[in-house]
Amino acid sequence: MEKLTIAQIKKMLTEEISSEQLAELKLDERKGVQLAIKSYEKRLKKIENEKLEFQNRLKIERDLWDKGIEYIAGVDEVGRGPLAGPVVTAAVILPHDFDVFEVNDSKQLSEKKREELYKKILEKAVAVSVGLSDNNLIDEVNIYEATRLAMKQAIESLNITPQKIIVDAMTIDTKIPQLRLIKGDAKSASVAAASIVAKVTRDHLMQFYARIYPGYGFEKNDGYGTKQHLEGLENKGVTPIHRQSFEPVKKNLIKIIQRKPYFYVSY
Repeated sequence: MEKLTIAQIKKMLTEEISSEQLAELKLDERKGVQLAIKSYEKRLKKIENEKLEFQNRLKIERDLWDKGIEYIAGVDEVGRGPLAGPVVTAAVILPHDFDVFEVNDSKQLSEKKREELYKKILEKAVAVSVGLSDNNLIDEVNIYEATRLAMKQAIESLNITPQKIIVDAMTIDTKIPQLRLIKGDAKSASVAAASIVAKVTRDHLMQFYARIYPGYGFEKNDGYGTKQHLEGLENKGVTPIHRQSFEPVKKNLIKIIQRKPYFYVSY
């Protein structure tokens, strides 16, 4: 039998192989093969650790399921800090056999991974919904209250009424029993799933706004006060999606600037 090339072995190690195949590969003394095996084993160890961490994030849900609480909604938000755009929330009810172990706090994931997991969550979840408070409501009631209203909206939009809510560091105005969990997106799989849904939903919205209001970098900064965004405010003015109660947006509202029709100055 012809000996496999190192490239063929590397490709082989990207797929599932048996312990017998791995043992045979370890007999190959070529340095490239041994390095490929080390990389493979390191990757397996990382996956094993991720699965253990995921099981820890499911502990709260499992304890509640064991008590007969069937439907548990994890709730999280994204977008409290930006200068523009809405705050978006999500509520997710996971099935008891949910096994997408890579689901974690959205801030720990790459954009590509979030998009991938977003689709899996929508496919496997018992129920998913989103809530939104736009910049006008944020200016009217403040960001904290706007976030609470968006969370309530997400809960009430679920097609199944949850028996328990796990919420990340907030309290929602609802009669449904809730567990307020600091850093909940890192401690609860349901909240982590909600953080991914909220993040991806808001990112898509900001990418859409970037096409309507170019020059602020919304597709990259999601409305946060980056250098490009601040320069856009200075040079182009305030858009209809900016939060007028937030600095430095407020500072730009006192400038009388004639711009394109979709830009305006408000007092």
